[in-house]
Amino acid sequence: MQKFLTTVGVLSLSALLGAGSAFAAGAGHGHGAHHGDGMGQVGAKGDPVDARRTLSIAMTDNAYAPKSITVQKGETVRFIVKNSGEFVHEFNIGTAEMHKAHQGEMLAMMESGALGPSRIDHSKMGAMQHDDPNSILLEPGQSGEIVWTFGISGEIEFACNVPGHYESGMVGKVKVR
Repeated sequence: MQKFLTTVGVLSLSALLGAGSAFAAGAGHGHGAHHGDGMGQVGAKGDPVDARRTLSIAMTDNAYAPKSITVQKGETVRFIVKNSGEFVHEFNIGTAEMHKAHQGEMLAMMESGALGPSRIDHSKMGAMQHDDPNSILLEPGQSGEIVWTFGISGEIEFACNVPGHYESGMVGKVKVR
């Protein structure tokens, strides 16, 4: 119960602090609105036949395992993502700027009732469908897959942009060589 109350407090604080950014970012979730010009540089949806490596990612309540990964520029990786936590979590590949923009969209999903602490109400998503190729949103106990081809060298992130989760440390590093 304490974990739930803490998360609700973080979500409420995040809603108060981020309300302005939700409207600035727009509610066009699922249409690339949070990607900006950086998406092509970060990479693109990969073809599963090109994946030479599969990485398992475990999501718990505000942590990832592993916390960092190393890939090669141009490498296609299959990610098998499992939400082992008690709350909805996201695995989203992008830059810090992309995550910041996406957080406003996730807040809008929460405010609309489409996203709750432990459930996703797809019937309320409307234009905010969470269907971008660099991201997967999972309820507790769910698993999913992303196939991604990395497009730039340097460091990017994988993160959960559910309100309050990124701020609580649910972010990992991707080193692209």
